[in-house]
This record gives sequence, C-alpha cells and structure tokens, in this order.
Amino acid sequence: MRSVRFYPEAWPLHTAFVISRGSRTEARVVAVEIEENGIRGVGECTPYARYDESEASVMAQIASVVTAIEQGASREQLQHLLPAGAARNALDSALWNLETQTSGLNLWQLTGTEPLASVSMAQTVSIGTPEEMAEAALALQKKGATLLKIKLDDRLIAERLVAIRTAVPNASLIVDANEAWQSDGLAERCQLLADLDILMLEQPLPAGEDSALENFIHPLPICADESCHTVEGLPALKGRYEMVNIKLDKTGGLTGALRLAQEARALGFEIMLGCMLCTSRAVRAALPLTAGAKFIDLDGPTWLAQDVEPPMKFHCGGIDVAGSA
Repeated sequence: MRSVRFYPEAWPLHTAFVISRGSRTEARVVAVEIEENGIRGVGECTPYARYDESEASVMAQIASVVTAIEQGASREQLQHLLPAGAARNALDSALWNLETQTSGLNLWQLTGTEPLASVSMAQTVSIGTPEEMAEAALALQKKGATLLKIKLDDRLIAERLVAIRTAVPNASLIVDANEAWQSDGLAERCQLLADLDILMLEQPLPAGEDSALENFIHPLPICADESCHTVEGLPALKGRYEMVNIKLDKTGGLTGALRLAQEARALGFEIMLGCMLCTSRAVRAALPLTAGAKFIDLDGPTWLAQDVEPPMKFHCGGIDVAGSA
C-alpha cells in the first residue's frame, strides 16, 4: 500500500535575482512524496501563473488523485488521471524517483538513455539597461559560461544586443523574447539577431498568435516555448518553428516529455530543454532529456540562495552530473 504526502515549499532566492527581476524573494514549489514499503520517492513542480496555475490549484489537482495513486496507479494511468501541467509533473517525477529506488536502476537506465558525466547549459542574462546586461554577460563569461540566454522584452532590442555582443564577442548567444514581440517588424529583428550571430530566437510572438510564422522566412532558428506543451500540439508547429522547448512542468512530467522529444525529432524539430525556478530535484528528473538537446537551459536552481539536499553540482555554464550522483 502506498501513501502520498504533498506540501508547498518556499526557497529563498539570491539577491541578484531579486534585484534583476523585482521584489520576489522566494521560489514557490509543490513537493510530492510517495512512499511504498518504506521506500520514498520525491518529486516537485513549479506552479506557473502564465498557464493559469497557482499553488492552490496544483494542490487541489494532486489531492483529486491521491486515492488512485495510493491504490497503485502507474505512470501510464496518471497520464489519463490529470491533464499535462505542474501537478502531474510532481506526481510523475515522484513515481520515477520511487522506481529508481525500488529497482536499483537510475533514470538513465530506466529510460534507456546514455548517461552523461557533465552537461553544458545556458546561463541567463536578465532584462536591464544595455549597460547592465552587457556587464552581466561579461561577468558570466568570466565565470566560465560559454552559452548565454538573453531575456528581452519589446524595448531597446538593438541597444541591448549590440552592447552584449560588444562585451562578449566570442560567446554563444540565444535570445528569449518571452512572447513580447509582434509580427510587425519581426523580419527586421530576426535579421538583426542573425547579423549579431545569435544562434536561436525563442518564442517571439504570443502563443496563439504564431500563425504569423507560417511560411515566414527567417535567417535563424525559432523555438516554441509557450506554444509547445505536449505531443498533441506538435503538428500545428510545423512550418512555424524549427525547435521546441521541453519543460517537465508543461508536459506533465518525464513520461510525457520523453514522448514529446521522440515525436518532435521524428517531425524534424530540434530540442531545447528548459525548466522553471526550481530546486535540484526538478533538474534531476529531467536529466534523461539532456543527451539529445541542442540547447540546455537548466539554471533554475542556480538562482536559489539555498537548494534541496543533496544539491546538483552546478558551476557557471554547466552541471557536474557524475559528481551529483
């Protein structure tokens, strides 16, 4: 017989995050523990308001399926008990974690994925003045980051990017517009990014308005984030995007994410792997997806002033996976 426990957690953020992104001082996650025969599996999720999720709504969704989970519902059955999203991710992750302990196999082995000893990842440059962003990019590069993810809104696009490229002429750069742009002027902005040797543009238009990308000729790859959640949405992205950003909180866990990655590759999409603000638990749950990803953006825990025990071994621009075991 299983037992299920779930609860909210608050993790303090680094001062740098608070300064760069407003007054928010903590990351809020929901943790799930599933215990069976004295062995406990743990998972977590980050409720995301952009997807109409809150701590309360996620807790309510989890509560609605506790009886089924305690009666032995499998990961496959879970896919039909809850819709894709944060709540299902927390439960799915806990079930995977439980199986690693009951089987004696790790996630790489359970998913048939070649294990990686280390992972290179993007480090985020938050929105600020051109001077602030250039300074942040240079500081990250000096600490070892080789791939920088530049967050942008709809202001000072050229000024910010030129300042950053001048500060770090040899760094690999990708840009996340966070749905902030419009179709008018998009061609010119894409050309600017290409001229500055930007490798990829993520979600320039609001989800639901990306029909403007249909047959849109652009000089660099465009990645779907908010426009891509599950495998069912992939057909609509063909001819609009070249890449999809997979996050467990969108797919509803590793189970759905593996399916999305497999089908995306079959349809010709490249893969980006991302995360929300989270602890190392969430990054561990996503590790099997790292091997096939072109860009990896798992720096969520690096914004925390305190991480879950034991933490993953992060360094600026990467993760020592072998050392985190």
